[in-house]
Amino acid sequence: MAAAWAAVFLFIMAPEPHRVWGMSACLGYLCAAVAALSARPRGRAVSVCLALCGAVVVPFVLLVLTGTAQSEVGVIERSGLLTLRQATPYLPDPHTVGEVTPYLPGMAVFGLPRAVLGESGPLPGLLGDARLWCAAAFLGCLWAALRAMRRPVDDTSAVGGGASRGYAVGAFLASPAVALPLCVSGVDLPLTGLLFLALAFAARRRPVSAGLALAAACSLKWTAWPAVAVAVTLLAHHGGIRAAVRAAVVAVGGTVLLVLPSALLSPGPLVQQVFAFPIGRGPFETPAASPLPGRLLADLGPVGWYAAVALLLAGGLAVFVSLLVRPPHDLVSAADRLAVGLCVAFLLAPAGRFGYLALPVTLAVLARLVGGAHRKGPAHDLVVRTSRPARPAPVPAARGAR
Repeated sequence: MAAAWAAVFLFIMAPEPHRVWGMSACLGYLCAAVAALSARPRGRAVSVCLALCGAVVVPFVLLVLTGTAQSEVGVIERSGLLTLRQATPYLPDPHTVGEVTPYLPGMAVFGLPRAVLGESGPLPGLLGDARLWCAAAFLGCLWAALRAMRRPVDDTSAVGGGASRGYAVGAFLASPAVALPLCVSGVDLPLTGLLFLALAFAARRRPVSAGLALAAACSLKWTAWPAVAVAVTLLAHHGGIRAAVRAAVVAVGGTVLLVLPSALLSPGPLVQQVFAFPIGRGPFETPAASPLPGRLLADLGPVGWYAAVALLLAGGLAVFVSLLVRPPHDLVSAADRLAVGLCVAFLLAPAGRFGYLALPVTLAVLARLVGGAHRKGPAHDLVVRTSRPARPAPVPAARGAR
């Protein structure tokens, strides 16, 4: 199925980066399928390696060396250059849609290597590519989340590693949901990694660490802001109100510190480019025009746009109420709740893309692969009781023994 999905990009009017990825990934997936069907003892490991090489390593290196990428990569790199020159990533008066920066100031960090190294020579061109640092941030967050979930807490058992989990995570990294955005743009991968890391820290009762990860994520895109409510609710369920408040204070305070300088230096451009432009109210029409429900409603005119916004707010309120009525209790349930909220937002927003849905899918799948805290309940207690060895019955003392 993955090979068929990759082959689609070879037969449709896809951008050049997608076609390059589709050709390499299709061959990699086919070779991985052959290796998986072989009777060799290491067939599974070879299959995962082939999939990673064909869908990630080869197209990533090829696209980076040739400088072929989606327009988002250029936007991030320009943001880094502007931040280095004027301390804010926003042009005061953009003349084309390509000059708009629809991200919060934190995203410019991934463009700073290009601004510092420039493009003179193959090595600076490689090390300055924003996709390299986006991928590094995502993989670093995933590694940190794996380490956090292996640490035992007092009411849950540590989550084991194991080769099977490693193969599963590797196979998912090679899947189109992760491999395609990693190779062609990478813009959503740091956000995904930081959100997942924040939920992992919250599941392990580490409020300060969770708050710092949330602050970093919330400084990249405002679509990360609903994650604060999910992580805080999870911490309140696990660690109490004090831990939840501590995480919320760190998250909000950190976000303000990271965003405030640009907000003070260029408040108008920030509002127009970051908030108005993505929902179709900016000076330029957003290229995010997939035929999702919210976009179809917005195309009907002002009434349809307000209807889409009303449905979006209603969906967000419903997810928030669900957090109060039935709060998440582990990593899996928290990732699922955040994924549902993000799906509602992306489906009902006045402008959106099908590719945005990869973020909630990745959160939900990674939570299951990494493994949240073991759920407890009657069935768990029964297993624990029956798994304990029975104590031997005391031997009655012989009559007359002293």
